[in-house]
Amino acid sequence: MALFSLGGRFFKCTTDIKRVMKESFQSYCSSLASGRQHVNGVDLYYEQTGRGKHAVLLIPGALGCIWTDFGPQLKSLNKERYTVVGWDPRGYGQSRPPDRDFPPDFFERDAKDAVDLMKALGFDKFSLLGWSDGGITALIAAAKNPDLISKMVVWGSNAFVSQQDLKLYNAVRDVSKWSARMRQPMEEVYGAQVFAKTWEAWGDGIAQFAKRPEGSICLELLPLISCPTLIIHGEKDPMVPSFHPQCLLKHIKGSQLHLMPEGKHNLHLRYADEFNRLVEDFLGD
Repeated sequence: MALFSLGGRFFKCTTDIKRVMKESFQSYCSSLASGRQHVNGVDLYYEQTGRGKHAVLLIPGALGCIWTDFGPQLKSLNKERYTVVGWDPRGYGQSRPPDRDFPPDFFERDAKDAVDLMKALGFDKFSLLGWSDGGITALIAAAKNPDLISKMVVWGSNAFVSQQDLKLYNAVRDVSKWSARMRQPMEEVYGAQVFAKTWEAWGDGIAQFAKRPEGSICLELLPLISCPTLIIHGEKDPMVPSFHPQCLLKHIKGSQLHLMPEGKHNLHLRYADEFNRLVEDFLGD
């Protein structure tokens, strides 16, 4: 087993998970539409599968993109019930140029890009699935666009940055200290130099929130979320302490929390079948 970085977080990844991701990617390609959509001054890469009436947008984590973060969901979510859209946020994956940067409003910018992409693709109502940083983006998008968002599922996400979080981030900041196998997935997407530079910039970007009152990223927006919300938390997640999902549950009216006792940060990949059933049951209610 080797440590593996996806979506801006670390977890143990077996070769089985890598195999499942590869098979998932290959199998859904035959029913896939893809392209670039000009949104807010950038060309955003997206992939779309399924033909259901319920549109769902998948939002990846930090430095994450479609194929690194959501293969099992694109493959296996019910294509008769859902139209599933994956995308690479600006500066990530195939949505380059531009190079990625992390100004104080980068989560708000990603949220606007996500919503405007779906509008440009012709969806006037849709649900959000957000992992890690993508969950933060989803929270902001849902709070600011209540008429557009049907339902939301978030996992591995946080609405504030604590001193404990900073220690976790700083421990993995220097990619030169990672093993080659740890670096490989993101280096395949970005190249070694760009990955190292972008990862360090992400570390600075996320740390800036710790200087805000209560370390808020979007705490003040949580009470504005009105869509049905499912929060999933892996109880063995090494990067997201349990006080984060509890905070979301407390401040998002009517939200639900589902705990996965063996889940780590990559619970939607490691336990893809269970995760997908949870999501489909929630979206279908």
